[in-house]
Amino acid sequence: MRTWKVKGITGALASGLAALVIAPSALAEPTVQFAAHKFQAPPSTVQCEQALGIACYDAAQFERAYGTNELYAHGVTGAGQTIVIVDAFGSPTIKHDLAEYDSQNGLPAPPSFNIITPEGAPPPYNGDNGTMGSWAIETSLDVEMAHTMAPGANILLVETPIAETEGIEGFVPIEHAIQYVVENHLGNVISQSFGATEQTFAGGPAQIKSLEFAYQSAANNGVTVLASSGDTGAANYEPDGVNLYGFPAVGWPASDPLVTAVGGTQLHLDWNGRPTAPPNVWNDTALFGSPAAGSGGLSSVFSRPSYQDSVSSVVGNSRGIPDLSASAAVNGGAALYISAVNGPEGLAGPGWYIVGGTSEASPLTAGIISLADQVAGHGLGLINPALYAMGDGAGSGLTDITLGNNGVTWTNSQGMMESLPGYNAAPGYDLASGLGTPWAPRFVAELVALSQ
Repeated sequence: MRTWKVKGITGALASGLAALVIAPSALAEPTVQFAAHKFQAPPSTVQCEQALGIACYDAAQFERAYGTNELYAHGVTGAGQTIVIVDAFGSPTIKHDLAEYDSQNGLPAPPSFNIITPEGAPPPYNGDNGTMGSWAIETSLDVEMAHTMAPGANILLVETPIAETEGIEGFVPIEHAIQYVVENHLGNVISQSFGATEQTFAGGPAQIKSLEFAYQSAANNGVTVLASSGDTGAANYEPDGVNLYGFPAVGWPASDPLVTAVGGTQLHLDWNGRPTAPPNVWNDTALFGSPAAGSGGLSSVFSRPSYQDSVSSVVGNSRGIPDLSASAAVNGGAALYISAVNGPEGLAGPGWYIVGGTSEASPLTAGIISLADQVAGHGLGLINPALYAMGDGAGSGLTDITLGNNGVTWTNSQGMMESLPGYNAAPGYDLASGLGTPWAPRFVAELVALSQ
């Protein structure tokens, strides 16, 4: 069962606007955050600030913020590469949504945009089905953000036919679909914007590890796998998808050592994409009155991988996440075109919406990785050893995030307030932002060099 929660926004957003928080009800569910307000045309940053009291950004602003526009000038656009997006159900309007997004942002269509269903076709789309609606929103977010960062790359959307309810049945087709992509050499970077709290797997660590086969195959075949770290700060959802555990918890697959976990930042940009302030850890919890912050913390399943030995003072003997971070804030969110959803999800029909969450951060990062794949001439596989070798010191391709924290406060199902203080950003690696956020001109060159 899918849980949809609409929370009122206070302060500058009190005039009828709501934030829609799409939260996992059990396993293998996406987490998306956005303002439930429709624009008829793509809004500018000023228009978002005037109408909603929050910032929003278009493709050109993101390109300048991450420096990818500098690489495009040298022919590095992701050409010859394929970004793989994995989503349950998908969206029946995704090709139309991307075409509208590209037209309004001055982007070329991807050289190819294919959709495959290796585990069987999804059931017919039902606009009244909240679960299908959530995945349709997720699909538009994933595809539009990946294409923003790598406009010359091919897009391959992999749809699976089952959404998770209880157990692991939703994960099984997802992992088999990833395995199919790897074995058939269909792409060099895979983005996953979904996850499940480690503690919600009834079979415990053994059950989680039984699902690793696709990631092991990816690492062995030069395919990079990314996963969003989650949107609930240091906390994470119980199986009911309503309450959060009262102790720090992280989600899988982001916590898997064979996966690169992508956390969330908040960008502060002017109309041209130039920073007006340094990025900080994404935390919109105070704005939305519900958990809305980049997840990070320590795995209860996986021990510290060797590539994190250099940050053992932070992670101890556990796998720590995230590894790096990218834009995820709704106050500074992406202006996206979405047309498949209308009704209980909170969207008022086809139009432009301001979207965030670490579901944004993973495909953004996948696009940057595809630029590195083009430069290398091949897939880079598991990039985590290279990331930690790169570090986040002066001159690194990763910009250190030193501001903010991912502590959250929420109201449980009994109406009681709960909170977790979370982790603070600090110089060097931390459990709120990882190693930092990519600056593409340096990041791509260093990643290729360190991955040889």
